[in-house]
Amino acid sequence: MTAAHDATTPTRSPSLGARLARLVVDRPWLAILPWLLAAPLAVRFALGVPADNSPGRLIVPDDEDFRQTQAFARIFPEGEYVVLLAESPDIFSPEALERVAAIEKALARVPAVKPISALTIYEQVHGPFRGGEDEARAFQAFATGTRLFRTQGLVGAGTLGIPMEIEAGGREELQSVLASIDAAVAPFAEHPAPLAAVRKIGGPYVDRYLSEETQRSTLRYMPLFGLFIVALNLFLYRSFRTLFAFALTIGTTVLFTEAFAGVMGYVSTIVSSLVPLTVLVTCTATLVYIHSLYVACPEGVDPKDHQVFTLRNKFLPCTASIFAAAVGFAALAVSGIRPIREMGLWVAAGMILTWLASFTLFPALERRLRTPTQSERRTAGAWWPRIVDTLPHFTYRYRWLLVPGALVAMAVGLVALLGVPGRIDPMQLETDSLDYIDKKIPLYQDTRRFEATMGGLGVVEAWVHVPGGRALDPDVLRGLDGFARLLEADPRVASAMGPTTPLRVMRYVQGQGDALPEDPAAWTKLASDLEQLVLQHPELRSGIDVGTLENARLRIVTRRDTGGYRALQASVHLAWSHAQAQYPGLAACSLRLVGQGLLQAKIAHYLVPTLTESFAITAAIIFLAFLLVFRSPAARLMAMIPSVFAILVMFLVMRLSGIALNVATILIASTVLGASENDQIHFFFHFQEGRRDGGTEPALRHALLVSGRAIVFATMINAGGFLALALSPLPPMRQFGIVSASAFILSMIADFTALPAALWLLSRDRPKS
Repeated sequence: MTAAHDATTPTRSPSLGARLARLVVDRPWLAILPWLLAAPLAVRFALGVPADNSPGRLIVPDDEDFRQTQAFARIFPEGEYVVLLAESPDIFSPEALERVAAIEKALARVPAVKPISALTIYEQVHGPFRGGEDEARAFQAFATGTRLFRTQGLVGAGTLGIPMEIEAGGREELQSVLASIDAAVAPFAEHPAPLAAVRKIGGPYVDRYLSEETQRSTLRYMPLFGLFIVALNLFLYRSFRTLFAFALTIGTTVLFTEAFAGVMGYVSTIVSSLVPLTVLVTCTATLVYIHSLYVACPEGVDPKDHQVFTLRNKFLPCTASIFAAAVGFAALAVSGIRPIREMGLWVAAGMILTWLASFTLFPALERRLRTPTQSERRTAGAWWPRIVDTLPHFTYRYRWLLVPGALVAMAVGLVALLGVPGRIDPMQLETDSLDYIDKKIPLYQDTRRFEATMGGLGVVEAWVHVPGGRALDPDVLRGLDGFARLLEADPRVASAMGPTTPLRVMRYVQGQGDALPEDPAAWTKLASDLEQLVLQHPELRSGIDVGTLENARLRIVTRRDTGGYRALQASVHLAWSHAQAQYPGLAACSLRLVGQGLLQAKIAHYLVPTLTESFAITAAIIFLAFLLVFRSPAARLMAMIPSVFAILVMFLVMRLSGIALNVATILIASTVLGASENDQIHFFFHFQEGRRDGGTEPALRHALLVSGRAIVFATMINAGGFLALALSPLPPMRQFGIVSASAFILSMIADFTALPAALWLLSRDRPKS
């Protein structure tokens, strides 16, 4: 280390960087005060970041489907939907039906909730349900005599559903209404007899669970990571003063990163919960690189002079690595998935703040706290020089095994990710928010049971524009009814409810069956009947824009597997083209698919471009950083081997273990590449320093001596930090933590094996001894 210090200490007049470093070291309060003064404002903005995991938050605002869905919602405003399921082996027994009626009455007393069930419709026709065997059998015949009730989730095998529309002005009000529903249902859920169970399902419950568990996970892993930092710091540097400098710098960086989100109006989601951890890990690793060189102050050298030397020596590699990571994460802005786009910009801001804090606040705290050097207090890693004595010869001897082996593993990982056309399918994509929760909890199991027995919960809206205000014309209504029947013939569609659905229900309760006639002449009266219905019953206006009569909507309930965004669009538009050809009344009408279900299906459409585009941009930016730091073109490519090796092998591990790509695991490539390239930049920076004194062997020894221990410690921080996510109850977060931690370990192994072996091959050099 003394040689490195002497070889790189300049003798010419101090540069601007040297003068700035000297200013921070000599006047530490000048670097501390700006952070201290801005901290109260940062706390205010950081505490103002709300949480939201609803599907509407997943698509960026400038997406065309998102904008059209918002425009549709202004014409057909509707609340959130949840479903209460009453289960019993004999659901049509008088006792079970009386219990269902009591539940519905309790729900009807909750403000802003509109419950409706098959029992409600029965009572509108036959009067209040009075109980008894005869009326129970009459209701059973009524409820099971039509497919309408089954497709609308009202009747299933051993179940009766009570769908509820919640009218809430915002997220906080929605949570309040859900709490009121929980309170109303609690007595029945705790003592369901004579029912077997009372279950609650629906998107708002999934969103609430994700938000609560995301916050709970953050509160769980952040203290755990804090304890990890304390233990690691004391193990490495064995100084409470050093620990205090680390803790203050890391905490300040995370605080200001969260404040940035508050200023930008970002919202915390299951994805953005990774931001604090990513910034924590990156900031800690950067401080380790700086402090590991600082504590190696040679005996007889003034610590202040050595600190200036450390800041100057680490400025270029730290700046290059942090800049590359920041731009790499900012590359996630290409994603059409809103939380991923925001997370990328959010982390990029955190990287910039990490850089500022590392070269201002941290050295100032080192100076004020008088953190000890290794001459004052022994630090960890005394065993490392013995490993350095072995590695150069080992990697030279097995170079023809290490490099081809790494390349083969990378090729297999690439196949695991992308597949082989006609032979191996690409990795599975998960977009259903239900896949983000633990499969063992009742919410997941109840929802999947509902999908299996009663159709599904995915809703796509078919928005039909009817020019000339003819939405209630007989020929238009006949065409819309035919379109609904064409949709329901598709096995991917559970039901299609539109403007004519009230007519079908009305005919059924009148004993005329639930099918509408095909005869065009009969539709004049049907159109008149529907007009009277929507005038007398405002709740039946959901299918017609009664203000202009220029818009109609069909609510399409899809089953779980629709084949993807493109397939869903294609199937609906194909049915529409057939309907237009068959029904002249639809010839002048136009159709557009909108709704939360469409946006959720579109997420899968965006996942692969998010992975490929952001990874390509991240790799290009890091390559550019290497281009600026290193002179050798081949060395630039070699430097990326460990990160790319770790990422591609991790896709192979994910494929073999059944871990799918989703909005969390899709970020593994960019996260690992952005974090692990720090190691390669520091390694190659010092490798170039060593090349001044000789060939490949002394350069490798110098790089390993100066940066090797820091690479090991930084990898421990990266892996340990992300491994804390393994405690999360959310499967994507748990998978992300385990897989990314493993990737960091693989990257470190490649740093010390495949990378030196590739350098031996590239240089065609030999060890001197």
